[in-house]
Amino acid sequence: MKRWVSVFALCVAATPALAGEDAGLTVTSSTPTFSAGAELVNLTVTVHDSKGQLVSGLAPEDFSIYEDGRPQKLQLFAPAVVAGQNEALALDLGLLLDTSESMAKEIRLTQEAATRFLEAIPRARDLLTIFFDQDIRVSRYDSEHQQGLFERIVGARASGNTALYDAIAVYLSRVQDSGGRKVLVLLTDGEDTTSELTLDQIVRLVRSSSVTIYAIAFPGEYSYGTARFTSARSFLLFLAEQTGGRVFCATESKDLPPIYEKILDELSSQYVLGFTSDNTGRDGKYRKLRVDLKRKDLRVHARAGYFAPKG
Repeated sequence: MKRWVSVFALCVAATPALAGEDAGLTVTSSTPTFSAGAELVNLTVTVHDSKGQLVSGLAPEDFSIYEDGRPQKLQLFAPAVVAGQNEALALDLGLLLDTSESMAKEIRLTQEAATRFLEAIPRARDLLTIFFDQDIRVSRYDSEHQQGLFERIVGARASGNTALYDAIAVYLSRVQDSGGRKVLVLLTDGEDTTSELTLDQIVRLVRSSSVTIYAIAFPGEYSYGTARFTSARSFLLFLAEQTGGRVFCATESKDLPPIYEKILDELSSQYVLGFTSDNTGRDGKYRKLRVDLKRKDLRVHARAGYFAPKG
């Protein structure tokens, strides 16, 4: 795997009866395709102060959006506190559980992480769960029958190779056309050994999406500091940086509650910003995004860019 970034700052301190999908579905198709949608570009952003505390109560005039260095006109603004009143804030949650052989030592901790996270999260509009090793098993659950999902998680066993890239792509293809906030939580060591998709392909798909990715990274079978460990962690950090998410490291049970608290606090403190690009070209090229704040003591986390429509 290509090494994207240094891992030195990686670690951050610190539903439901089966509905509509086949729990045993194995996905073997090649690259999913996404519709080239539209003109309104949405950004989910999180703001922290100089002490790392989340900042709420900001107004539209506090934000400035730039595309490839050009200022854009803000046309949508919605803070998460009004989620019940605004479709743009509705939460669609994806949970990807790595059940491959490399996670064998961590499978119980992974199961605990998944079940405790599901107990803690607010009710999502949609919950898509994907278990993956060399196969990908997709389940869409409604929010009223949580016990079935818990039983499935606890019954998971670790075996086989790892199709992490393919699993991420399957999730992205399932949620691409839905509105609202899309959040993907990865429970994995970050290693990929058997995907049909290449690294370049999954990077493009991630950049094409509006999904925010949070990764809970487990040690896996590779020792800290080895090339494969660093490469896997760097990939997870890259995903988070590109989508406005974060990466957290977990090695034991006591690490989990602070991680959930940080993720849930961010979800409840986010803002959704939207604009229509002044670049009307449909060239399919990648466009860099930047969000600035009027207050210079604040820091914003948002996705780094998007691909323009093509054709």
